Amino acid sequence: MKREVAIVIGSISDWDTMKEAAEILENFGVNYDKKVISAHRMPKEMFVFSETAKDKGLKVIIAGAGGAAHLPGMVAANTILPVIGVPVKSRALNGMDSLLSIVQMPAGIPVATTAIGASGAKNAALLALQILGINDEKIAEKLVLFRKKQHDDAEKSGEQLG
Repeated sequence: MKREVAIVIGSISDWDTMKEAAEILENFGVNYDKKVISAHRMPKEMFVFSETAKDKGLKVIIAGAGGAAHLPGMVAANTILPVIGVPVKSRALNGMDSLLSIVQMPAGIPVATTAIGASGAKNAALLALQILGINDEKIAEKLVLFRKKQHDDAEKSGEQLG
């Protein structure tokens, strides 16, 4: 089973947020890997994962992290694959610490950054699908249908206003 996307998290507690990304990938029929790889507690494993991801056939990495949120940036520093960072809501600062840690990457090591929390996880999966859709017509077609459904649902809800 070919897996082109990986979802990595810094802690199992991040899964409550990141399972939203997994659900979207599943709905689109895209297989993915998922791993806990802490930048702080598992640095060797994180380096090995990042450095070998492309050779294993991965094309996009979604990295969710809370607090200091170093995981997306450290993964990005060790691979040329696109990395999408998802700031996980933290107890201390409601995810603002996570957001700023991910979005403020220095020039030369980009990390695409989404919104804090579940919306960010969903958008990370959709962005990964858009990246894959460049070379996969089936995924691109499913994205078109997804967008059409969003449009139609919004239009119907507006009709209820009368």
